[in-house]
Order: sequence, then structure tokens, then C-alpha cells
Amino acid sequence: MGVSNFFILLCLILCASSVLVCNGGITSSFVRKIEPSVDMPFDSDVFRVPPGYNAPQQVHITQGDQVGRAMIISWVTVDEPGSNTVVYWPENTKHKHSAEGTVLTYKYTNYISGYIHHCTIKKLKFDTKYSYEVGLGLTTRQFWFTTPPQIGPDVPYTFGLMGDLGQTYDSNRTLTHYESNPSKGQTVLFVGDISYADHYPLHDNRRWDSWGRFAERSTAYQPWIWTAGNHELDFLPESGESTPFKPYTRRYHVPYKAAGSTAPLWYSIKRASAHIIVLSSYSAYGMYTPQYSWLEAEFPKVNRTETPWLIVLLHSPWYNSYNYHFMEGESMRVMLEHWFVKYKVDVVFSGHVHAYERSERVSNVAYNIVNRACTPVKDQSAPVYITIGDGGNIEGLANNMTWPQPSYSAHREASFGHAIFDIKNRTHAYYNWHRNDDGYAVSADSHWFFNRYWNPVDESTTTVDQSTTTVS
Repeated sequence: MGVSNFFILLCLILCASSVLVCNGGITSSFVRKIEPSVDMPFDSDVFRVPPGYNAPQQVHITQGDQVGRAMIISWVTVDEPGSNTVVYWPENTKHKHSAEGTVLTYKYTNYISGYIHHCTIKKLKFDTKYSYEVGLGLTTRQFWFTTPPQIGPDVPYTFGLMGDLGQTYDSNRTLTHYESNPSKGQTVLFVGDISYADHYPLHDNRRWDSWGRFAERSTAYQPWIWTAGNHELDFLPESGESTPFKPYTRRYHVPYKAAGSTAPLWYSIKRASAHIIVLSSYSAYGMYTPQYSWLEAEFPKVNRTETPWLIVLLHSPWYNSYNYHFMEGESMRVMLEHWFVKYKVDVVFSGHVHAYERSERVSNVAYNIVNRACTPVKDQSAPVYITIGDGGNIEGLANNMTWPQPSYSAHREASFGHAIFDIKNRTHAYYNWHRNDDGYAVSADSHWFFNRYWNPVDESTTTVDQSTTTVS
């Protein structure tokens, strides 16, 4: 057998094995059965309208300040504005507090929204369970949430990760899978693309309403930290809708002013031992733009002795080895990556590609267009990039990958799922990704993160014990 034939045979053997290892990392051999992605019909149980006249619906909460002592509570009433008041109280007490919110409506083509309420409740106690009520008279509805612990470097905290969710049957499986995970997420970091209303003619905004009712079983009880994706743009100038992000910004308020931001599409929060920066892939980010200037001022404010874990959320991935949206994040990477390396971001979560991928710690900051140094290289000051746009939306699965697997790609798989990022202390966090097809406690990919500020150990897949990555 000639040498060339030997290597061809070796490649065929590797391709037939349970895990395909290329000159990059691991491409999972798990093959999900290809099924059509179909939105659930409006009469599905998950879209049920709560009973009673003008009953509050689409209830969702998010952090309302920088540190976690405020909560923005939002809901919709359909028949009339009703009450703007939120009544709330700590667990095991009878003394109730109240706060007044605001109400707004919007029109989008031939759709007129219900009455959208937003109320920020403030001066909450850390690490405390609160009950809250919205509505009026016989149609009051009650929910609860737990505030985060006080900020500190060794405060443990567990984040859930989802993106590109939509409202298909697969979306429902993803949300159910997350809710049933024994590693209970306390807050969801959502990396964009919510309702996919723009999939329909005139961007049928009834699908914003149905999504709000579908997700309420989670969004009313734990904060979701929102990131805007391309399906939040809702830009439709041919039908008179020339204001981008119109339904999204009316429905989903975030504490951007508390972060010194001038727009709700980029902002930051602190939660437990994490400093979380949210960016907009679909807003201007070139030099001297508002987003660029805000981020330039934001990074130096991060205090790693207070919040050692530095997390960035954005929608369009910078490192992606699928043939979907390939290189779409490149211009943003060129503009901003040097800051991610300089300030030693721990991890970047993104969506957009409807599959899963985890990168090595790499950067491409050496490339300056004339030096030909255009290959990403291992860089222990760089983030791990994780694409988790695998919520299960109507556009279906991204299952066409680039070959060979690039060296920056540590693990990839074309499946739907969610992830958990579990911060243990200032030095260690445990991350695991769960595909929908498995039992709730099964990790399809897992990884120990070593903090870049307090414990900058080389954690790459090729240098750590392979038992930290579980593959079927």
C-alpha cells in the first residue's frame, strides 16, 4: 500500500469512528434526525391566554440596575390598560410594597399591540425570594423570583444559556429541557433571536404575543438577560416600518441607563461574581460610534477583584466553522477583539448559527492586512467563544460544517439544546452543554473554565484531561 493510500484509509477510519477528530478538535458523531421545523399553532396549550377579563399575560422579568437590587417587571393587558402597579413582598412576611410603572402601545403595519406595562421595583434585598402580583381585581396573577447574592469574588452562581429559541415544537423541547435540568439555572443569558415573527408576512406581531405567553413559565420567575439578534430588527421600510428593533425595544426593557449606555441594545450588569457585557451585532460598532465609545469606556470599569468573571453576550459569532453565516461577525471582531484580549474576557456567548460550537482560546489580533498573519492562534488571554444558537426555531438546524475542522474549533455538533455556566468561585467555573435528545442530566459537552484574571491556566482541549469533555 502506498503512503498516500495509507493516509486516505486512515482518514476513512477516523470518519467512521464514534468521534471524528480532524486537525481541529472534536466533531461529534451524533446525528440528529432531520425533521421539519414548524411553529406550534396558536391554539397550542403553551400559548394559552390566562383566564379572566384583561388578565395580565406575557409576564417577564430582567435585572433592573447594575448590581441586582432592582427588577424590571413587564406584562401585557389586552382589553384595557388596567393597573400599572406591582405589589411585592419578601418571603415569610406580610408587609407588602407597591411600585408604579408605565404603559405603552405600538403599531406595526396592520397590528396594534396590547397595553405593555413596565415597572421597576428597587431597593430589594440580596439573596431573597420575593412574591409579586400584577393585574387588578379578580384577574390578579401572582409569581415569584429570587434576587442574586451580594456581589463578591467567590460568590457561586449558575447561569442558563439559550439562543435563537423561536416557538416551534423543538423550541418547547429546549425550554422544557432547560427547566428540568438538575443543575438549576438561576438566570438565563439569552443571546438573541426571540419570536421569529419576521418569518411571516408583514412580520406578524401576533407571534411576539404568542412567544411571550409560551416563555412566561420561565421568564416570569427568573430574569432573562436580553441580547438583540437579527430577528429583532423588524426592519420593513417597504411597509412603512423604518424604525429598527421597534417591537423588541417596546416589549423588552433593559437597565441600559444604569450602565451609562445611550441605547438599550448595548449595556452591562453585575450579578454575583460576574460582570456581563451585552453588545449589538446589528448596531454600528465602528470607531467613534456610540456602541464603540461606550465599550471603550466600559472595559476599564470592570473590577476583577469584585467580579472576576467577565462574560460577553452578542448575537453573530466571531469564530464559526459552519457554512451558515460564515465570517458574518468578522468586521465586528476586527474592530473589538483587541479589547477582549487586553481585558482578558473569560467567555463570549453568541447565537445566530443554529447549532453548537465551543472554541479554543484563540485570537487573530496579529493580522493587520499586510503581514499575512491571518490564522487564529492560541492565546491564553483570549476568550473561549461558544455558539449556542440551537434553541430550535422555525429556520431549522445548521448541519453543514466546514472541513477540515479548523484548529480554533474545540467541539461542535449540529443539535438543539441549552447550556449551563456554573461559577464555583473566583478561579473555577464548570460549563456543560445539553442536547435535547438526551436525558436531563446528560452533558454532551463539558469544560472546566479557569478564570483569566485569577487562574490563567491553559485549559485547551489538547492540554487538559480529555475526561473534561464528554462525547457520545
